[in-house]
Amino acid sequence: MRFSLDPEIIDFAASIDSLLAKSDMPSVIRAWSAGDTGPGTTVWGRVAETGAAALLIDEDAGGAGATAVEAVVALEVMGRYAVPGPVTESVMVAPRIAAALNATAPDTAGELAGGAFASVAVPGVSPFAPDAHVAAHLWIADDDKVFTGEAGEARRSVDRARTVTTPTRGDQVGAASTVDLVNHGALGTAAQLMGLGRAMLDMSVDYATQRSQYGKVIGQYQALKHQLAEVAIALEMARPLLWAGALAVAENPDDPAAAVRDVSAARVAVADAAYLSARTALQIHGAIGYTLEHDLGLLLTKTRALQTAWGTQSYHRGRVLDSLESAR
Repeated sequence: MRFSLDPEIIDFAASIDSLLAKSDMPSVIRAWSAGDTGPGTTVWGRVAETGAAALLIDEDAGGAGATAVEAVVALEVMGRYAVPGPVTESVMVAPRIAAALNATAPDTAGELAGGAFASVAVPGVSPFAPDAHVAAHLWIADDDKVFTGEAGEARRSVDRARTVTTPTRGDQVGAASTVDLVNHGALGTAAQLMGLGRAMLDMSVDYATQRSQYGKVIGQYQALKHQLAEVAIALEMARPLLWAGALAVAENPDDPAAAVRDVSAARVAVADAAYLSARTALQIHGAIGYTLEHDLGLLLTKTRALQTAWGTQSYHRGRVLDSLESAR
């Protein structure tokens, strides 16, 4: 089967890419790391104006009524630029909660479509709510129930532009499939990691064609070419799994269990590929790549932080194994 994106989706991704390319994202991320979230929220507002925040919001609630495929496309671009904030939670997870709360809180979906940040924690899988200090909504999802959350002490992640907190559970406000929310969170995280992996690969290739050692451009060394080729192969081999996960979610809106295998397989493959890209990029750049002054460091730390967001690698491998065994 051949999978190809509609031209409209490609143009949509290009519009987000163009917006972020003009936004001086390294400066935005560094400001967020220093506690100034103003530039970041301004950028997020512009992203929301493209319709990215409203992709999974129903049309009758002011959204686009799109599928996980379009959301993955948008999130990969945002991952490429390491957009700060609870991006996956706002684009992928919160709309599913908003749909479940439509009867009791009908304005929530509209707020999300307009660019309001939301943060979500799922005890046992993703217990830390990211960037709750900028979130208009903070929820805890557990055992197919949704509760309000009250942020606890904020702690810095390995990514300096990311804080996490263990929220305190409040009142139950609705019911939503926890499996569905985890699927959406894991898929969105995989999309961000794919963008990060590609960005680090491109940065490594550019650096390898500029840096000279012993009178020779390092990109001419065969060993280094092999390393970069392995990263490119890993990312491209993971991409079909990412699309399979998006399609599984899109085609099984009322049966999230049917999408578990494909979503978790995508999450594992993309996270492994992104981590390989990060390791290779650091080897090629040397120690300077991990300094606060170099832009690569912003991507490295975000990749590391997202490795355990919405489930660890072991958790998702377990879900794949359980799915295969139950099918057999």
